Amino acid sequence: MSGFGPDQEVSPEAVLEYGRSVLAAQPFSVLIGAELHALAPGHAELQLPLTAQLKQQHGFAHGGIVSYMADNALTFAGGSALRVPVVTSEFKINYVRPAIGQRLIARARAVHTGSSQAVCTCEVVAVADDGTEKLCALAQGTIATLPDSPKKKTSSPAKS
Repeated sequence: MSGFGPDQEVSPEAVLEYGRSVLAAQPFSVLIGAELHALAPGHAELQLPLTAQLKQQHGFAHGGIVSYMADNALTFAGGSALRVPVVTSEFKINYVRPAIGQRLIARARAVHTGSSQAVCTCEVVAVADDGTEKLCALAQGTIATLPDSPKKKTSSPAKS
């Protein structure tokens, strides 16, 4: 996820701006209107206006949308902790109640970061018209570095 090297110092604003550029490069995220509201090493907050097109026949958010929110927030949290390009290796989600409201918020954090993966947790809440939040899903996932990430490359001896 990250274009910032592991040892590079960057401002919080630059991290958030970079994260927003990554999100903007994801056609599906753009299609549904996802917004990155916060990004710091090991932490991410993704928000989504809950429009009629994202709901299922009973009037609440489709499970795939709730799952997308958890997956992407987990990946941003893990990527910002690892500071190299990443992908989701696996994740599990528990839906605890229907996502009813005007907005979804996914808040994720890295719980453990190793050299090639991060284990992250996420809470997805639905925000009602009056601003109250209700937990609708919990997720946990493993975020892995891409095979060609800088952390995995080893320097080769110079060829003559």
